[in-house]
Amino acid sequence: MSQAETSQAETSQAESSPAKTAQVEAVPRRPRPLWSLGLLRSEIATTFRRWRTLALLAVLAGVPVLVGVAVRIETGRGRSGGGGGGGGGPAFISQVTNNGLFLVFTSLAVTLPFFLPMAIGVIAGDSIAGEAHGGTLRYLLVAPAGRTRLLLVKYATTLTFCLVGTLTVALSALATGALLFPLGDVTLLSGTSISLAEGLLRALAIAGAVALSLIGVAAIGLFLSTLTTSGIAAMATTVGLLITVQILDTLPQLAAVQPYLFPHYWLSFADLLRDPVYWDQLAKNFGLQALYAAVFGTAAWARFTTRDITA
Repeated sequence: MSQAETSQAETSQAESSPAKTAQVEAVPRRPRPLWSLGLLRSEIATTFRRWRTLALLAVLAGVPVLVGVAVRIETGRGRSGGGGGGGGGPAFISQVTNNGLFLVFTSLAVTLPFFLPMAIGVIAGDSIAGEAHGGTLRYLLVAPAGRTRLLLVKYATTLTFCLVGTLTVALSALATGALLFPLGDVTLLSGTSISLAEGLLRALAIAGAVALSLIGVAAIGLFLSTLTTSGIAAMATTVGLLITVQILDTLPQLAAVQPYLFPHYWLSFADLLRDPVYWDQLAKNFGLQALYAAVFGTAAWARFTTRDITA
């Protein structure tokens, strides 16, 4: 090819390049999906690799062990554990020495008022504020997460921790109960006897009910996390609010407003140990948690999508 022909070809290619570039740029980009399993997997893996998360799970796993050992020591001293349900708490607490499976229900009843929601408050409170404090929030939004999608992923990760934390308590209690106490047919609160296999299914259902009872706390913690750039402040505020509401739920003078407080129906999971199951309190609990999740989830979205990200 001659020098003139080569020059003409290069000129033709140079003239066509802008046209090709314009054509490529003219192709509309596919909108980013609101949900991304890859981002969710990455966030869950990051959360559960942190030492703080592992420490929280270790504390949750240790509570049933302490409860089981304490009951075992008391029964070893000759004190009866199978009497009627005196004192406070659900009636099945007195049945631990008769059947180790009841340690699962007891441990969930012990951890639900404080330990489980406190752990959820730590995870939820640090979800957005911790990223802002560490200087990684802007990078997450630039590459290409988007605020709404990032908020959904953070909330889904917190809900995953709700389920994992609840199952950690249940499995630890089941293992401890099997080691320290006999296992066998389960006598429900209504007096009906069911097999151990059905009892295990009820225990799984109760663990699911407890996990669902925590979605309101998760939404509150997520909202508080969008208000500050300090993870510690968000966590402390969430835990402080939890303690305050728990105290308000015990005051007789506030009986009119207590049914609207998110922890009011938490122990309604005990109704799953009746035959037939009492669904009234459970339905109120799930409806109340959904309401808190909707209100505070919307508030978190409104705050986060209009917030100036400087860190």
